[in-house]
Amino acid sequence: MVFAHDTEVALVQVAALVNTPLADIAALDAFLLEHQDSGVRTGTRAELDSVRALRPRFRRFWELGEDDLVETVNALLVECRPLPQLVRHDNWGYHLHAVPRDAPLAVRMTVEAAMALVDVVRSGALDRLRGCAYPDCDNVLVDLSKNRSKRFCDAGCGNRSAVNAYRARRAAAGGS
Repeated sequence: MVFAHDTEVALVQVAALVNTPLADIAALDAFLLEHQDSGVRTGTRAELDSVRALRPRFRRFWELGEDDLVETVNALLVECRPLPQLVRHDNWGYHLHAVPRDAPLAVRMTVEAAMALVDVVRSGALDRLRGCAYPDCDNVLVDLSKNRSKRFCDAGCGNRSAVNAYRARRAAAGGS
């Protein structure tokens, strides 16, 4: 494990949010189920719109250098006024929650992202946030591998790259 479990979960959720268009409330429901959100939900169009509005804000995390990221994270923390506390629920051991479970979903997601990025910066691991290496893919990823070798997002780009490489080798060898 590179980071604490809750940090890894938050980072993966942030990257997935950036990469997911969330077409409707059902897509948001599925997204939150996949990412095991345990907070209170309104299930409204306004909630969906507020979460969608996070996507461009969160994408910037992958574009900023360390000092600018720190400034952005600090601004998010001031904006949301978190109060970190150790909690235990469901099958999770103690971990941090920094806003109440009944805080608006977008606020919870923002605070979880900011708190996770605090760990990234403190660990000197900003290089673990990167864009997908597949041509024409603008997805982002979090490299949680031990050897920092993850190059492709989770949308199948690694498989596409392998297939392309295989076809190029076959073509170079005169195969069909």
